[in-house]
Formats: sequence, structure tokens, C-alpha cells
Amino acid sequence: MRGGDEHNGGMFSYVVPEARVRPDHPLRPIRRMTDEVFATLSPRFTKMYSDIGRPSIPPEQLLRALLLQYLYSVRSERLLMEEIDYSVLFRWFIGLGMDDAIWSPTTFSKNRDRLLRSDIAAAFFDAVVDQARAANLLSDEHFTVDGTLLESWASLKSFQPKGEDSTMPPDDPGNPTVNFHGDSRRNDTHQSTTDPDARLARKGPGREAKLSYVGHVLLDNRHGLVSNVCVTAATGTAERAAALVLLAEAPRATTVAADKLFDVPSFVAAVRARGITPHVARKAKYSAIDGRTTRHESYGISQRRRKLVEQVFGWMKTVGGLRKLRHRGGALADWNMTFAAAAYNLIRLRTLLGRPA
Repeated sequence: MRGGDEHNGGMFSYVVPEARVRPDHPLRPIRRMTDEVFATLSPRFTKMYSDIGRPSIPPEQLLRALLLQYLYSVRSERLLMEEIDYSVLFRWFIGLGMDDAIWSPTTFSKNRDRLLRSDIAAAFFDAVVDQARAANLLSDEHFTVDGTLLESWASLKSFQPKGEDSTMPPDDPGNPTVNFHGDSRRNDTHQSTTDPDARLARKGPGREAKLSYVGHVLLDNRHGLVSNVCVTAATGTAERAAALVLLAEAPRATTVAADKLFDVPSFVAAVRARGITPHVARKAKYSAIDGRTTRHESYGISQRRRKLVEQVFGWMKTVGGLRKLRHRGGALADWNMTFAAAAYNLIRLRTLLGRPA
């Protein structure tokens, strides 16, 4: 017998979101790990808010919503609010009931800005790393360092000479006509008017230059977990300088793997001065690494394991939404990179902890 196509919009449902999510759903272990993180951060959350006034969006729910934005590649807060409204899975993960009202995008953005101005991303990342360390999944000895360009949320048309005061109004205020032909644009003479911290950079010779930042990762070679992360201005030596800063926070490090960009005498000497063996890929000519390092089996292992860092950058850009940053300014770029690294670690921990002992 054929069923009727009837719309029972007025019927009541007594099924809670918890019953709608299957027991083996991939988000369940991530929800459990985030609950442990928020239990640790609860005192910090309390200090961030006043004792008077209207209640804000709970910071735990706010961070879970932002985490969903990274995990499911949601491109904007407005679209995120829409998906939370009709997705039972998203409501369950955040901690909302079926009848709970969804925040307006403006309210969500204003509450999010409170977290962006704080160091919550770093605290959240550190708490996730502590979970990995407690599970004996994080090595304190063998690491990989690398960096990647993060395209800024700024147009090349905003890259104008410093101190220029144009009295002529643009022909189109929303999209003015700009002719760059014949002009020499450099970071020491030009600056973006919308994102002053961004710098003009390119990935290699012959590649297009874009306003960018550089995201840096210190990767654990044992299981491919991100041990530390930061964002700096895009300069020619940013990756090597940031690598030394990240290694300074790993006092027990014994080896560090890296690509050929790090094969320079200054970096190799600085790493060896800290008692760390530089397992850096060798250049064809004028390499600072010789047979005393490459002859050991551990060098070959480090060269194979350092490829795991490309998985981190690939996930952050294709899934985590960092192919083009959504916020302007170096501090907010660092916040986004740190939170994306925490999201990546949660996915890796879910996989690693799910393996049989």
C-alpha cells in the first residue's frame, strides 16, 4: 500500500538530539575530548565575563560552533548559524536542544570577537596537546619544522605606497580602477590599507605574489601531531626564525627535520648550538649538512616522517578554511592558525586513540 505524502508540521517530537546521533559517529570522541578541555578551561572562562548584565553565549557552545566551522568547511558565520538551525547533529555537538533558539549571526560574531581578543585559542590548543601527552602519544625528542603561506583577506589594490595621500576620489568606491603596470611594489615602500600586517610574498620564482602571512608548525615525528604553532609576517627568513622560536619551547628535542629551505649555515649552526641534530634535506650544492649527519639511519627516518607536516597544511587549507584567511591582522591570523591546529590534533587523536592497544 502506498504511503501518503502528508506534511505533519504541527506534530510534536519527543526525541532528543542525543538519540538521533549514532553511537559510532566520528564526532562523538571529539565531543568527549572537547568536554575534557572545557572542564580545564572553565576557570579561565569565568574570569573573562562580568558578574552582572545579560548572559552571553556560553563560551563552550561558542567554541564548539567554531570547531564545527573548521571541521565542516563552513565559509561564514551566517551560513554556520543556518546549518546549526536545521542540523540535528550540529545541535547535539554544540549542546543545544531541538527547541532552543539559534543565535543571530551578529550576536554570534560579537561574542566570537571576545574570544578572538583573548588567548583562548592558545589555551585550547595547549589543553589538546596535554591530552595527547597524557596518552603517551607525543614525543618530546624528534620534530619537524616547516611553514606555509596563508593568503590574507586583502586585495592587491589595497597595496599602496606608504604615506600616500590621494585627493582624487576613486572612479568606483567599491572597486576602483588601479593600474600597476610599470610600478615597482615592495614591502618596504608599500603597505596594504586594509591589512597593514600582511606582506607581499610568493611561493617560488615565477609564481604570483599575494598579500600573505606565514604559518609555522612544529610537528611531532612519532604520530604527526602538531606540538606548537605560530603565525609571522611573510619575510624571506621568517620560516627559519620562527623554527628557532618553536624549538626553544621544546627543551628535550634531539633531532629536527626540515626541507632544503633550512639548509643554510646560520640555521644549522643555531640548531646544533642547542644540542639538536639538524636532519635537514641537503641542497645539491653548498649544503651545510655533511656525511656526519646523513650517514645515520635516523636521518633517513626523519626525512620520511617530515612529510607528515604536508598533511597538516593540506588539511588546514582544504578543510580548515585557511586557504584564505577570514580575519585581518597578524594576531587574528595567529588565532585562526592555532585553533585550526587544535582541530587537526583532535582528529588525529580520535584516530590514534581508536586503534587497539
